[in-house]
Amino acid sequence: MITIVKADLTHPEHADALVQLLCEYACDPMGGGEPLAEQTVNSLVAEMQKRPHLHSFIGFSGSEPVALMNTVEGFSTFAAKPLLNIHDVVVSRAFRGQGISRLLFEAAETFAKTQGCCKLTLEVLEGNEIAKNAYSRLGYGPYQLDPEAGNAQLWEKKI
Repeated sequence: MITIVKADLTHPEHADALVQLLCEYACDPMGGGEPLAEQTVNSLVAEMQKRPHLHSFIGFSGSEPVALMNTVEGFSTFAAKPLLNIHDVVVSRAFRGQGISRLLFEAAETFAKTQGCCKLTLEVLEGNEIAKNAYSRLGYGPYQLDPEAGNAQLWEKKI
């Protein structure tokens, strides 16, 4: 049985699970295929604890951490309400295909509703067809204000 919990990063089991699962995700081709830097591993939990707008959900099979979703609260100026951005999603390879990501998404949506959020957002790599199909089944789709303007794209500038 899989249990989804909203992480409390002051709890060592949750903090360790978050780091373990995020390291697993980083090494996956869809997470960049590279281990997290040692400095990141060492400071991640402390830095996340400083930011009350970050929320994580962890899936456990018994006491084994098997899934993680990190979210970031944002704000929709068009709706004048908060939104919840799904930033990281990982299910351990041995547990994929069992509907665990759906449980994570349900937990995030339930939480978002309690916070008065107007929507959930996420980013997905263009070539990640497995994730795109899963997200579509959960009701997600590309974002656009006007079909003539096309879909919104996530851009970045590293600093």
